[in-house]
Amino acid sequence: MLAHPRVTRRSIGALALLLAALLAACTADRPAPAPTAGSAGPGPAEVDAARDELAALAAAARDRRLTARYTLTGTDGPARDVTVVSAADGTWRVDVPAGALGGTADVSLATTADGLFQCGLPSAGRPEAASCVRIGDRGDSVPRRLDPRVQHPFTDWLEVLTDRRAPLAVSPAAAPPGVAGTCYAVETTSASLNPPLDVGIYCYEPDGTPTYVRAALGTLTLAGPPGPAPATVPLAGPVVNAEPLGLDAPAPTEVPSAGTS
Repeated sequence: MLAHPRVTRRSIGALALLLAALLAACTADRPAPAPTAGSAGPGPAEVDAARDELAALAAAARDRRLTARYTLTGTDGPARDVTVVSAADGTWRVDVPAGALGGTADVSLATTADGLFQCGLPSAGRPEAASCVRIGDRGDSVPRRLDPRVQHPFTDWLEVLTDRRAPLAVSPAAAPPGVAGTCYAVETTSASLNPPLDVGIYCYEPDGTPTYVRAALGTLTLAGPPGPAPATVPLAGPVVNAEPLGLDAPAPTEVPSAGTS
């Protein structure tokens, strides 16, 4: 005898529901597939955004023309006032108190149309009048034996921060109390013995004014509103034919003892 059609449809419906429940149970017990090598999480997108933001601010800083004073702390000795001048013609000058002769002499580093100069300023370790020595061509780096490193955040490190090929990792950072602008933590992603810049915290106003740098060279904090930039930077003194002032303190001079000719 054939089954009634209504009974057959009910049986088929119940069987379909049973099969669906069994398939769902099997799927729930199955482990989630492992992520593929090409999968990416949300982290890199945030990192890329911070890198782009910092690169844009560093590009604005390269074009920023100003005269500004920064307080340098975190190094040997008391806080010092560093003066930074970025002139309208692209020349620059950074005056660094206690930047030579073991911290006993003040120096000024400047790039003009005629080259790269170090100027000795009147100070306790160098009481004579200011004079300058040419130490390279325009665009050259300050030799390591003469380099106080304070000028880098305002000169060549800006080029590194704008270079997307530089081995850097950038992430947002909280601004220290009293510091204006947006801050970023910068780290290097290579094990080079000569990293392109100091890792640390870098802060900028929207117009590119550097407001804060914390790195191995110490902490630089903008000490007041920047002033206007000159048309070009003047050297601190005349150019002379002499040896530049090194970083190290001079060797002590032996004083002859009594009875020594």
